[in-house]
Amino acid sequence: MIAVPLALSAPMVRAETGAGQVRAVLVGVGDYLHLDADLQGPPADVVLMAETLMARGVPATAITALTSGAALPAGVVQAAPVRADILAALKAVSAASQPGDTVVFYFSGHGSQAPDANGDEGGGYDEILLPADADAWKGQVGAVQNALIDDELAAWAQPMLARGVKVVGIIDACHSATGFRAVGGAGVARWVPPTALGLPEEDISDAPAGMAEPMEGEFVFLYSSQSDQRSFEYPSADGAVWHGEFTLRLTEVLREVPEASWAQVLAAVTDRMAQGATRQQPEAEGPMLSAPVFGEGQLAARMAVQSGKVQAGFLAGVAVGAELAFYADAAGGEALGTAIVTRAEARVAEVEALPEGAAWAELAVPAPPLPLQLGTPLRAQADDGFDYALWLAALPPPVAQPDLVPILADGGVALAGPDAVLDPEGPGSSPRIRPEPGETEAEAVARVLAQVGYGLRLRQLLLAGGGKARTLTARPVLEVALEKRPADLVEEDCSTAGPAVAFEGDAARCDQLWLEVKNTSGKDQDVSVLYLAGDYTVQAIWPSRGLSNRLAHGETLRTGLQIAPDSPPAIEELWVLAVPATEDGPRTDLTQLATPTATRAVATGAGAPLMQWMDRQLADDGEGTRGFAPKPTPFNLIRKTVRIRPEN
Repeated sequence: MIAVPLALSAPMVRAETGAGQVRAVLVGVGDYLHLDADLQGPPADVVLMAETLMARGVPATAITALTSGAALPAGVVQAAPVRADILAALKAVSAASQPGDTVVFYFSGHGSQAPDANGDEGGGYDEILLPADADAWKGQVGAVQNALIDDELAAWAQPMLARGVKVVGIIDACHSATGFRAVGGAGVARWVPPTALGLPEEDISDAPAGMAEPMEGEFVFLYSSQSDQRSFEYPSADGAVWHGEFTLRLTEVLREVPEASWAQVLAAVTDRMAQGATRQQPEAEGPMLSAPVFGEGQLAARMAVQSGKVQAGFLAGVAVGAELAFYADAAGGEALGTAIVTRAEARVAEVEALPEGAAWAELAVPAPPLPLQLGTPLRAQADDGFDYALWLAALPPPVAQPDLVPILADGGVALAGPDAVLDPEGPGSSPRIRPEPGETEAEAVARVLAQVGYGLRLRQLLLAGGGKARTLTARPVLEVALEKRPADLVEEDCSTAGPAVAFEGDAARCDQLWLEVKNTSGKDQDVSVLYLAGDYTVQAIWPSRGLSNRLAHGETLRTGLQIAPDSPPAIEELWVLAVPATEDGPRTDLTQLATPTATRAVATGAGAPLMQWMDRQLADDGEGTRGFAPKPTPFNLIRKTVRIRPEN
């Protein structure tokens, strides 16, 4: 691996195997002691959530409910929804949890914002939750009295994550008010404007901007609405009981489809909420999105089918030749059938024939990487004493206009550019095909060509359409600043780095590269960072493990990577991609375009099933696009060249 993404906090620690125990802290604030902001739904929400968790096998005694005026199930521990009791419950559940356990934190009530106290929020403010004893802004201490700040919740969760406890956070409250629209009707918004808390207007607008450190560990956070929307509660048909719309739909899905992953649950909840009276699109983030609810394993999220087309394209990893399974519902149920993708654009894909009743699709078999075109093999030296017969037999037939030219050198094969120049950046800079332990020459050739072909084709795709390489001119979508922290090579493990210097395009082994990316487009952008290494592997840099990558206008993210200590000289590329956020739509995470595991780990000799399937499914479509539609794509690419210097 050439580039190693740098975390901004401690390394991830995986949870122990096994289901573990599930414990929950449920908070529902209906009656506010100091604020004129009472809600009717949160106590009933807590009851509904407790009943749902118990239906999924969580013991009542493992649930602490902090609410008032609610008839809770027998055995559930009850306390008041005030700040001190909430913090005590969080502390207790942390102390009781062991590696492999799962902790659920649920909050139903009002949310708001306050000026960022420590400069870690890219938007210049902290998101806050309001317990029952929350009071107005207190200028002397610079805080909303008794509020729960997002930084506090992160500080509570991270130590548990570090020791292998899984954390599930569910928030049914507005967590931002950036540019939302007023909505009339019977619903009540779960939002208290900062001005209603007594915050001076200048304190909000002048709050310092910064970057939050990403969390590390196994977690998933579900939010009731997007950052620019309100979250609502509604009465039942008879008006007797109120519930948060998100909580009501979430508990419905959790009861009906217990085998679903969190991503599938979110899709089903979104589907049901779309039929409501307001535009409220739930959001989620975290590495456990693909994990089954309170279980082990990985399940795929489903994609909507509308007007005969799958509402996801190659930006979501759906390429021509992929096999999709189709379902009637967003989660659960038997597959109605499968079909092969025949055309893929950025956000839409078409298949040969849709099964009747298909409303959702799931990726069943990914499309293998497209075959690579090689030129006639050349020898680096006329007679170097090595026998290349097995290598020559393993290489595919040559073409007149190749992507790469194989060079027979030092008993193996190097891949030079179309100009056939070996090692143009210094010794070892042309990628080599080397058998892994137990591999034959044919298997090594198939594996490396699949990897290289994927990287080259993806690069061509991104540069061909709407993602043409752009410099920061005129009115850029993003501002990207790069700095380098040269390695202290006295330390052999690359553990230390010197002070930051301007990045001028070159780097050496163990150097750190840090990016600051600011959204200057005027609208929300979903930002992803990828790295094309010298061996043509595409590596994911940002977002890491499912974290939210949506940047509002003016927000900034910071991420980094480190050049691996065994990196040969090469010319590599850093890709920063921005996809305009769609109104009420889920975020687009392009890290799924990183080199598929299959191209690195699966032995694919000339007769292997994967290669046979690739030959059958991925023939040229006759339009010269080799499986991808040429239509311009709605994304922007900023490309930075990184030249890895040879050793002195």
